[in-house]
Amino acid sequence: MYAVICTGGKQYKVEDGQVLRVESLAAEVGETVKFEVMMISKDGAVTVGTPVIENAYAEAQVVKHAKGAKIDIFKYKAKKNERKRQGHRQPYTEVKIVSIVG
Repeated sequence: MYAVICTGGKQYKVEDGQVLRVESLAAEVGETVKFEVMMISKDGAVTVGTPVIENAYAEAQVVKHAKGAKIDIFKYKAKKNERKRQGHRQPYTEVKIVSIVG
């Protein structure tokens, strides 16, 4: 059984026990969060929502909050001695799917 959930403007295919990184959530570590389900596949039968399935959700537990790998941004203008270096680390939340109800 698997489901497609939507969070942070992205869609993820999830199964029970799966650990995945999503956009940063406002939840404490150990807290349980629920995601809306857009599609469920159960015993070979597929149910698709418009856009979500009512009374269906994926329950997940927050494992940790962290930042991703550093991305270097370097801009320059040729022959002008103009250079700008910048870095960015995207925050994320790691969640473990506990159950899919629907």
